[in-house]
Amino acid sequence: MNGSPFWLAVERDVVTVTGSDAKSYLHSQLSQDIASMQPGDVRASLLLQPTGKIDSLLRVICASADRFVLDCDSGFGESTVARLNRFKIRVNADIELQTQTWRAVRGTTQIHIDGAIPAWRQDGTAVDVFSPNVTLPSTLREGTESEFVESRIRACWPVMGIDITTAMIPAESGVVDDAVSFTKGCYPGQELVERMDSRGSMAKQRLCRVNCVPGTKPQDEVLVNGEVVGHYTTVANTIALALIKRGVDVTDPFTQTLPL
Repeated sequence: MNGSPFWLAVERDVVTVTGSDAKSYLHSQLSQDIASMQPGDVRASLLLQPTGKIDSLLRVICASADRFVLDCDSGFGESTVARLNRFKIRVNADIELQTQTWRAVRGTTQIHIDGAIPAWRQDGTAVDVFSPNVTLPSTLREGTESEFVESRIRACWPVMGIDITTAMIPAESGVVDDAVSFTKGCYPGQELVERMDSRGSMAKQRLCRVNCVPGTKPQDEVLVNGEVVGHYTTVANTIALALIKRGVDVTDPFTQTLPL
């Protein structure tokens, strides 16, 4: 990767929830604390099935007290809307879906961009710009898809359908610290999340950032000392995201790598 800040056009599914019950309804459905959000706040969240499995990984933007914008990975908007509508009984909230092209700005902590929305782990290295009327700083160059993928791997941020799936639970995703509130009220799927956290239980696998050899492809097996310990999900050059089975010694999946 070049190393200099860049931008790239990305497509997102965008769900808008409006109405007097929008905040309370989303708070009752999402894993994140929505009730305390104020206009301008941005938080990651999971939308779960009642069984605790993942329906969608979302970014929640509080546009106003009665309007929230939820964006998710392309292809998961329809299922997100269907899931939100499933439990919407006597709730004053309209839910609409659009597909939008945003500009993802990566690799910068020093450049101010009007209207930029924090992305991924919201540490300042990743922001997205929705408005086409915003002019990006001249110091930003247009990047490539491979650079974008590499930056996502370095952030250990998953994509639905690639790194995490609807068959998985939050503890496997690597985003619980960012997307789950353990102080809010009930929501579908909470029981499993809370039980695993309170008992210190480990999932059968979890998403990690690892080293890999040149030529590695997604779905290849991860081998440590000749033993299969997982499989790669996203690969860029010699780093990758991989689902690693329980018991393999990776102290911190966000910063450590496996000796391959």
